[in-house]
Amino acid sequence: MSKYFTWDIEREIFHIYGPLSLRWYSLLFIAGILVGNLIFVGMVKREGKPVQLCESLLYYVVIGLVVGARLGHCLFYDPLHYLSRPWEILQVWEGGLASHGGYLGLIIACYLFSRKHKEMSFLWIMDRMAMMGIFAGAFIRLGNFFNSEIVGRVTNVPWAIVFARVDGYPRHPAQLYESLGYLTISMGLYLLHRTTKIGNLPGRLLGLACVLAFSFRTFIEMFKENQAAFESSLPFNMGQLLSIPFIFVGILLILGVHSRSSLTKSFHS
Repeated sequence: MSKYFTWDIEREIFHIYGPLSLRWYSLLFIAGILVGNLIFVGMVKREGKPVQLCESLLYYVVIGLVVGARLGHCLFYDPLHYLSRPWEILQVWEGGLASHGGYLGLIIACYLFSRKHKEMSFLWIMDRMAMMGIFAGAFIRLGNFFNSEIVGRVTNVPWAIVFARVDGYPRHPAQLYESLGYLTISMGLYLLHRTTKIGNLPGRLLGLACVLAFSFRTFIEMFKENQAAFESSLPFNMGQLLSIPFIFVGILLILGVHSRSSLTKSFHS
């Protein structure tokens, strides 16, 4: 008998029809968004913004997350395959969502929403939505754990887990590392927002969220297996490379560079 804990859970909770089924990943993905939305609505109420806009914003966010995450997976990790078979991009049930693409989709969705609804500026939304995006990421990584995907590297640490549906090797439970890290970061930012006036400085919370979450992502990638074969030939894997621009933009936001740029009117309008 292995001295390591063995994880062997069915990915499907139940089958619906044809290629459609409810999986743990889908359930936790939805749960992360819904719980995060409840927290966001609470912030909107406390800060005197129009609560009736939250439902519309949720639609923007969900579409932005899913479309961005799917396109991110297809274009970042296997572009040649999907560009030669573009119809497969629509086959979301086959799996394949990239968190960096999801965050980009979230940013674009919130920007488009802010252009239509002037009551909430882009940076006001993103300062608060960034926390919720990281919070939802904790649920999503837990979903990856249930699905036995995005597994960690082989290790002999006492808390290693054997993912029976992958192979028989003990591995870092990297999904749990990442989930716990995102939960800690999002809750820390939420407490910072509640106990200080940082929310009155547009872009600072967003900047902190980007620096903390993507720096942590860069670190945790060292414990994860590469998601695509070509990453083995790179000095850094795609998760790390894609995190660098987010960290850089986050630093600029913390320093307040955006408040002195020509983009300020666009962000605050």
